[in-house]
Amino acid sequence: MSLPEPGAPAARWRRHADVEQAGPARFTAPGDVSDGAFGLFENVAPPGFPGPLPHLHRTFSESFYVQSGRLAVLDGRAWRVAGSGDFVYVPPDGVHGFRAVGDEEARFLILFVPGAPRERYFRGLAEFARRPEPPSPEEVDAFALSCDQLNLRDWAHDPPPEA
Repeated sequence: MSLPEPGAPAARWRRHADVEQAGPARFTAPGDVSDGAFGLFENVAPPGFPGPLPHLHRTFSESFYVQSGRLAVLDGRAWRVAGSGDFVYVPPDGVHGFRAVGDEEARFLILFVPGAPRERYFRGLAEFARRPEPPSPEEVDAFALSCDQLNLRDWAHDPPPEA
């Protein structure tokens, strides 16, 4: 076995102070840091955080790793509660949604594979939240679709658990 040539790919670092945050999402390792291989975001959701509408993504998978608290995740058929240490994988085209449940905040990682440019989506949501007037459902859905998120407002499913 030979050693790599000078100029071979090297590890990349991002210091905590350099990580951008938009709303509840911290862009720990967006796709541009991983050459598009993956995107990793940290999230903190307060108790009762409603999360997104049921939706799907065509071009990437989305996975959740719960660090603490509880996260209800729609798996396309029913809501199930994930707790500390639980992992949920949603393949491309998999209908899903999530929300914080229980009395404590939910801390979780979201992994996007490949590294979809989800920063634009989370920045857009933060911008919507700063507006004096909320956006219309049609505006939200059009924006989401431009970020490869098809919102499914009429998706039939049981309501998420509350606790």
